[in-house]
Amino acid sequence: MSTQKQRHTKGRRDRARAELKLSPKNLVVCTKCGAKIKAHIACPKCGFYKGKEVVDTMKKINKKTAKK
Repeated sequence: MSTQKQRHTKGRRDRARAELKLSPKNLVVCTKCGAKIKAHIACPKCGFYKGKEVVDTMKKINKKTAKK
């Protein structure tokens, strides 16, 4: 591996690192329960997507209580 010919300044280094930062995800409000969720994904709280129930959340709750 070769060695560097000249150092980069702190400003040049930090400007390059500024491009690598993560941006927050855009969240939308669930139309059924009002929870903040990712777009185009079924709501994990109520199980609805585009006004239709696609995940039965009561089934999961009943399964958890049955284990106890």
